[in-house]
Amino acid sequence: MKHFKDIIIPLIIAVFMLYTAPSRAQSNTEQTRQESLLAQMDSVEISLLTCGPGKEIYSLYGHTAIRFTDKALGSDLAINYGMFSFQQEFFIPRFILGLTDYEMGICPMDMFIAEYQYEGRWVKEQKLSLTREDKLLIAQAIDTNYRPENKVYRYNYFYDNCTTRARDLIVNHLKGEQIDYHFLQEKEKNPTTYRNDIHQYNIHEPWARFANDALLGAASDLRINDIQQQFLPNKLMDDFSRATIGNGKDQRKFVENESWLIPPTQKMTDDNPFFRPITCAWCLFILTLLVTIVEWRKKKCAWGYDLALLVLTGIAGLLPAIMFFSAHPTVNTNIQLTILNPLPLFCVYSVIKKERKNGRHWFWKLEIALVTFFLIGGFFQSYAEGMYLLALSLLVRSIANIRR
Repeated sequence: MKHFKDIIIPLIIAVFMLYTAPSRAQSNTEQTRQESLLAQMDSVEISLLTCGPGKEIYSLYGHTAIRFTDKALGSDLAINYGMFSFQQEFFIPRFILGLTDYEMGICPMDMFIAEYQYEGRWVKEQKLSLTREDKLLIAQAIDTNYRPENKVYRYNYFYDNCTTRARDLIVNHLKGEQIDYHFLQEKEKNPTTYRNDIHQYNIHEPWARFANDALLGAASDLRINDIQQQFLPNKLMDDFSRATIGNGKDQRKFVENESWLIPPTQKMTDDNPFFRPITCAWCLFILTLLVTIVEWRKKKCAWGYDLALLVLTGIAGLLPAIMFFSAHPTVNTNIQLTILNPLPLFCVYSVIKKERKNGRHWFWKLEIALVTFFLIGGFFQSYAEGMYLLALSLLVRSIANIRR
């Protein structure tokens, strides 16, 4: 028995060594490869790029990208989650219904800068203080995100856009470190909403502001927190500038330094400060009062004016009605649908036919109920500029037609 042990035990050890040698060799190779990759990260710099607003509607709110520079390899790239094309099939209907697909793109940094110089938009760079492990994880995430099956994503302006994607790519791939944004305490803050936040960027584009406010619903007036506000490029830039990173007590500035790649040049101003939605709304309301007064004095029916008013509001209500079924956030809680809807287009023929015979149509009683609901809804939702005047115009014509 003793001789058996002397023979079998060394044999088992030998077999074990034979089978585990490739595994240990592979493990050593993987460890060597990992150490080599980490060493390469010493020559890598990662920055957040924030871009100023442009003149197009979709560029009013700025843009965010990531700069990935590898000095050893001589590469300097811009990683951009805001790629889309108007040539996509059914682009406009898909955009209205919230089914727009955006794409991750990578291009040389000089091309990225040239495009923004051409458009006259500023670009600010924030170099991030990251460890080798952080940089490697972010590099691997970029590689994974850029694969054909991952690079396309369903765009959502408030919740999943080019800025939130860039933020998540960075902050979700930090090895054992946490970011502290040093947000103000709740009692020190001025409460804000999605609607209020975008107002800061379309203040010089009154018609774009009107369109946004006419389509957004009551959900856009709910209070949002600091992280939710980071859908805006400038907000994320400011938060990164104030943030620190580390594990526990060991904290350092998240942004090593900031610099202008393209400095800001001029401020945007209204092209025509007098041609605003509120001006048009006042003109409509005053015209409605004048038509109603003349109608009452002459004892005649202004059916032509009612025809124009119903067609105007019916056509204007087509888009908000379609957006009610959209995947865009907050649009399906829009109380403004009570006065901006396509219902007048379905009733206008019978309404005008009845008016021309000096009759009274049930539609005007329904309009009064809808306007009343609209006015009550004003306690729960902020309306687009001039909407109250439009509602009063409809109310005046409804009362006039019922009392005539």
